[in-house]
Parts: sequence; C-alpha cells; structure tokens
Amino acid sequence: MTLEDFLEEWNAPGDHVLVRTSGSTGQPKPMWVEKRRMEASARITCAFLGLRAGDTALLCMPLDYIAGKMMVVRALTWGLRLVAIAPSGLPHWEGHVDFAAMVPMQVWNLLHDEAGRERLMQVRHLIIGGGAIDDALAAELQTLPNHIWSTYGMTETLSHIAMRRLNGQQATEWYTPFEGVDVSLSDDQCLIVNAPAVHEGPLLTHDMAEIDGRRFRILGRRDNVICSGGIKIQAEEVERLLRPHLPLPFIITRARDAKFGQVVVLLTEDDANAAAAVCRQVLPRYWQPRLVFTVSSIPLTGTGKPARAEAESMAEKLRGE
Repeated sequence: MTLEDFLEEWNAPGDHVLVRTSGSTGQPKPMWVEKRRMEASARITCAFLGLRAGDTALLCMPLDYIAGKMMVVRALTWGLRLVAIAPSGLPHWEGHVDFAAMVPMQVWNLLHDEAGRERLMQVRHLIIGGGAIDDALAAELQTLPNHIWSTYGMTETLSHIAMRRLNGQQATEWYTPFEGVDVSLSDDQCLIVNAPAVHEGPLLTHDMAEIDGRRFRILGRRDNVICSGGIKIQAEEVERLLRPHLPLPFIITRARDAKFGQVVVLLTEDDANAAAAVCRQVLPRYWQPRLVFTVSSIPLTGTGKPARAEAESMAEKLRGE
C-alpha cells in the first residue's frame, strides 16, 4: 500500500480502516479498526513523548501493517510534518527527525553502517517495536545521545500501550503503561491489558509477564513455551542466552516427540555442528536443542518478526526427512 492509498482510505466515508496482524504466530489476519481509536492512540503517544505540532515524523515502515499506518495518523492528528520514504532494511533520509519508528532489524543495520549510524543519531525520539531487542543491540544503543524507546503493543491495541527507555540513566527492562492504561495478570501469568481508549474491554495477551506496581516486564510468549519431558522451556530465554555466541541468524522452535512430548529445535543459517557445540557450552542441560538444522534463511514476517509458526512447520518437516 502506498501513502496515497492509505490517505484515500482514511479520508473516505466510514468509521473504520482495514489493517492486518503481523503474522508472527500464524497467518496474518485482516481486522477492521475504528478511526477514532487510532486517533486516540496517536494523541497518547505524541503526548507521552512531548511532541509538538510542526515536529518532523519519519515514515520508513510498510503501510500494510498498523505500525506504518499509525505514523501517518500521528502526523495527521498531532500536526506533525511527515517525511515518507520507501520501506527498507537500511532507511535513508536527510537531516534531523524529531520522531521515528523502526523494527530492530532496521536499527541494527543503521548502527552497523557508518552513514546510517550518523542518520540514526539525528532522530530525537526513536521508538522500536515489532520484535525482541537483544542484549547486544541494547548495549550498542546505550552509546547514542538521543531518546530511544522499546514499545509494547500489538495490532489489537493499535500499536503500543507502554514504553521503556533503552538508553541513558532511565534505561530499564520495565515498561510504563500510558495514562489510562491498566495491566494485570491472568491465572497463568499472562498479561491482561485494559486500554479503553484503543480497545473495547480487557485484552488477554499470550505474553507471560511480571508486574511491579503499574510497571511490567515481559518474560516470553505462552505460545513459545516448549514442554519437553515435563520441563517448561521458554524459547525466547534460550535465544537470549545464545545471541552473544551465534553470529548468524537463528531461531529456537519445537517439534513433536514420542518420548518427551516436545523437543527443542534450533534452526540456524550457520553450520549445524558448530551451532550445536555452542549450545552445549552455554545452555543448561535441559535447554539444549535435541535437533539442530541448517536452513537457507530464518523465516520472518512482513514486519521483520520471527515467523514462529512457519519455523515450527519447518522443524517438523526437517525432523521427518
């Protein structure tokens, strides 16, 4: 979708626009969302960051998903000056930007490109969403002088409902919900979000979390728990331990097993034997993958998130070969 296409849809009669979920845990699904709720989300974000009318906002994400659409809505609602560039893994723009939203892959690519790093430092407020921010990336961001934020949200909440600082003295792993947003935990420790301005009724997520007062931190997806021999293993936690030691893209997934119920599987773009040796060195015994496969590329969604459902299907297929 082009910017012109979205503006035509936004300005057309009717109270709703069509968006798609990201597809990180399955096939992307269409959703009709209310324009008034998107405008409410835009106002909450801009107020939280202290943006002013006339500030520059950078659109460098696809308009097929909520993240890109919301950048346009923020500009329209708050009076921001929108600079739109073609979506790219290595965004290129000129000059100072007050506000930008990117996925971790874009930020990583900019940090590791000399000119890109200089551009990144010209962004006053950078919000990062759409995927996990690993420890190595977070450490690199600490050196930057601007305001860098990790966001928490989903398509159903019309982008994010909470943020946490990634750099400076305010850096934290705890998310602070926006004004008017409350969080709680379900019986199985999954986050419940109550954000009436952007979503009707409480929203039960699949994110296992911990709450401290109003703040919360995410432990991993309930969908990504691997139950192997009676032991519950969080795929994201295994990936977190492996990231400093595996230079090429990889993903932790699972496969069915007659003896253990499920087993941990590592898909890697590196040599399988070398990756397995690293796992034996750095992972607890019961977290170590029982199967390691080399693949040509790790599956990703259109927004750059790990495509977990597709990875699991690949693991099952490779296991059967």
